[in-house]
Amino acid sequence: MLRLLHIEFIKLWNNRVSKILIIAYFVLLTSIALVAAIKFDIGPIKFHLAEQGIFNFPYIWHFNTFITAFFKLFLAIVIVSMMANEYSNKTIKQNLIDGLSKKEFILSKFLTVISFSLISTLFVFVVSLILGLIYSDYNEISIIFSDLEFLLAFFVKLLGFFSFCLFLGILVKRSAFALGFLILWQVFEGFARGMIRWKLFDGDTTDFVMGFFPLNAMWKLIDEPFSRLSAVQSVANQIGEKIDVDYGVHWYEILIVLGWTTIFIYGSYALLKKRDL
Repeated sequence: MLRLLHIEFIKLWNNRVSKILIIAYFVLLTSIALVAAIKFDIGPIKFHLAEQGIFNFPYIWHFNTFITAFFKLFLAIVIVSMMANEYSNKTIKQNLIDGLSKKEFILSKFLTVISFSLISTLFVFVVSLILGLIYSDYNEISIIFSDLEFLLAFFVKLLGFFSFCLFLGILVKRSAFALGFLILWQVFEGFARGMIRWKLFDGDTTDFVMGFFPLNAMWKLIDEPFSRLSAVQSVANQIGEKIDVDYGVHWYEILIVLGWTTIFIYGSYALLKKRDL
C-alpha cells in the first residue's frame, strides 16, 4: 500500500498545477487563524471577532470544520485533474502494462483520497487546538477535548466528496467536464429539493429525503455553527425568536456518507474494469 501511495504522490508532486493547488489549500486552512486579527472600531463600537467566542472550546471544533470544508474544492480540482492526466498522458495504460492491476490502480487513488482527508483533518485539529489555547476562555482538558466528533464528521465529509470527485474523473475523463458535472449535480439536488417540497412533502420530510442524496448527505454532516454563538442567541431572544437546531453529529448521517463513498469507489473500479484501455 505504501508503494502505491508513494507512486501517486510522486505523480502529484511532479505536476506543477497540482503542487500549487495542494500548497494553496493548506495555506488557506492555516489562514483561518487570520480571522482572529479581524477588528474594527467605529466610534464607540469596538468589534474584535476573536472576542465573540468563535475560538472557545469546544465551539471551535464546530466552527473551524464547517468553515474549512469550503476549501475542499482545491483538492477536488487536484483529484479530477489527477485522473484526467492519467488518460491524457496514457500513464494509466503504462501502469497496467508495467504490472499494476486495475484493482491496485483504484486502490492507489483511494489511498490518495484517504491521505488528503486524513492530513486535512489533522491539520485542522492542530490549527484549531493552537487557536483555542490562545483565545479560548475555557481551557479545562474535559472541555478542550469534547465535541471532537466534528473532526470525525469533517474527515468523512472530505472522504465522501473526494471519492465522488474520483468517480467523476474516471467517468468523464476530462477535469473541466468532471467539475462541470459536479456543479450540475449540485444544481440537480437543489432542483430535486424544490420539486419534492412542492409536490410531495413538507419541509421536515423533504430534508429527511434529501439527506440520502450524496452532496446533501455530506452537507448535513456539519450544520452551520453561527446560530450557536451567544450573541446570535441573545438577539434571537430579544426579538422573541427561539433557535432550535440539532447541531450534533449523528451516526446514521456518517453511515450514509460512508455508503456513498463505497458506491463511488466500487463504481470507479467497475468503470475501469469494463473499459478497454
